[in-house]
Amino acid sequence: MHRPEADLNALLKKYFGFEAFRPLQEEIVRDSLAGRDVVALLPTGGGKSLCFQLAALALPGLTVVVSPLIALMKDQVDALTASDIPATFLNSSLSSEEARARLTGLDQGRFKLLYVAPERLVMTGFFERLQRWNVKLVAVDEAHCISEWGHDFRPEYRQLALLRERFPGVPLMALTATATERVRADIIKQLRLRESQPYVASFNRPNLTYRVTAKSGAYDQLLEFVRKRRNESGIVYCQSRKTAETVASRLCDDGVRAAPYHAGLDPLDRSKQQEAFLRDEVRVVCATIAFGMGINKPNVRFVVHYDLPKNVEGYYQETGRAGRDGLPSECLLFFSAGDRMKQLRFIDEITDPKERERALTHLELMIHYAEGSECRRRYLLKYFGEQLQGENCNGCDNCLSPPETWDGTVSAQKFLSCVYRIYEKSGFGMGLIHVAEVLTGANSEKVRKMGHETLSTYGIGQEHSRAEWASVGRELVRLGFLAQDAERFNVLQLTPEGRDALRSRQKISLTRTVQTPERKTSRPSRAGEIECDEALFEKLRALRRKLADERSVPAYIVFSDSTLRYMARDCPRTTTEFSRISGVGERKLAEFGDVFIGEIALHLKETANAIRT
Repeated sequence: MHRPEADLNALLKKYFGFEAFRPLQEEIVRDSLAGRDVVALLPTGGGKSLCFQLAALALPGLTVVVSPLIALMKDQVDALTASDIPATFLNSSLSSEEARARLTGLDQGRFKLLYVAPERLVMTGFFERLQRWNVKLVAVDEAHCISEWGHDFRPEYRQLALLRERFPGVPLMALTATATERVRADIIKQLRLRESQPYVASFNRPNLTYRVTAKSGAYDQLLEFVRKRRNESGIVYCQSRKTAETVASRLCDDGVRAAPYHAGLDPLDRSKQQEAFLRDEVRVVCATIAFGMGINKPNVRFVVHYDLPKNVEGYYQETGRAGRDGLPSECLLFFSAGDRMKQLRFIDEITDPKERERALTHLELMIHYAEGSECRRRYLLKYFGEQLQGENCNGCDNCLSPPETWDGTVSAQKFLSCVYRIYEKSGFGMGLIHVAEVLTGANSEKVRKMGHETLSTYGIGQEHSRAEWASVGRELVRLGFLAQDAERFNVLQLTPEGRDALRSRQKISLTRTVQTPERKTSRPSRAGEIECDEALFEKLRALRRKLADERSVPAYIVFSDSTLRYMARDCPRTTTEFSRISGVGERKLAEFGDVFIGEIALHLKETANAIRT
């Protein structure tokens, strides 16, 4: 029997401390309670987990959450337990004795939520256990993993199709932060969802600032960036395990508490590194993409990409690990033309032609993001089929300090003409690098073999380097004057617009590539900023850390940074005032209210005394 409508708001405040839902959360929960399948696309930090957690509280019986990472399960169960919600997990990290105790608890109906990995769900005999546990809802987290078109396809997720077969009457809730329309359709197909209502929230994360900077001595750039943010946590994504370890080691040598994280580490070491990061014992994690999916640390203040990501979806999800608490956070990407060549070498090793074509297309879209002069937020939203309202997002380098443009008409004419002459001579097009070699007069074997040293455009581009010509070519692609044919290894073709520009000598403005690590600019107030008494905020952070250490949990399990900022802004003096702070539920009010009110009162008294004297 489902709870009446008014109860959801009461449950939201009692267990989570929130007065109101975030966009689409209430609709998602109500659909699940009505027995309907749901596909929910909410951005990282948009409150996906609350959807199935609140539904579990409103339903009789058990809600099963399929989750891909062991660390995520423990993290969420710790947070739920701290809010007086009975939850547990089953995975390989448990001893046989621990697992038996939890199975007994499930047999006795003591839990509202159970977290399991997809592999365990389809183990022999597990479905039979589930049928005894009165399952009323199944939530599939990180659902994009089920699609081969997604950026993080996991074959074991395909077995989840058995859920519909074994539990035909139980509603399914599929959740993800990143999925194109094609991936959404695949999720529905693979999970066999029935007349599922798709809920797609805005992909815009207004509290994140996006920047791209030319890579020039990347480690020194990173160290300067991190040192300017002394008390803040961040993630540095690296392409290789070796780079992750080297960067972490150098940061430690330079006085920054850092640790590496990658799939090559011993599982116990990986778990320790992640736990240290969650508890703020490590300030910076230098990681490969093995780190982060489902990480529930809300106060990650920056994400740095030390190397170029392989695709836009992965980049969006990784940057989305910053600022989950809604406070201002930064996303910085180091980029150089050499990064593109590294990725191309990896792609060359892919044997399947379709997979290689897909990887090339994804890479070029990522390059367009890195080199483009348009609003970076607009580009990301457009990728996911969403339009940004307004001309200026006030939250990316290209909007805060527009890049310099130059009259590139002559250079564009040379490049377009060279593409035309190559096709005229050979009957087919060539790639960016080859065109750049012809323009700069390269004496390469390929140029001689094709007879391209005889072209009228051979050597006419000495004013630019090959890398600069390649950049010009990519911008002409973005502007629509050229097209790249992914099926034929991204060879260049003139578009009708390119032919017109070539004939009419149309004026074309090009963008100078970014040269400075961080542009100095005055900015408006950042989205998500909560102005407060900063001295009091630091005292509350210290108190939170002490309480968290006493309980052996990450600090944010006590209270998030945003909740502390509301305390430091509103300075509640009574339990009633304290209960109105966003993020304070009944359990946390009872456990922590007096001690935080006392700290606030002491600070106000000290401040008043200082003013009087």
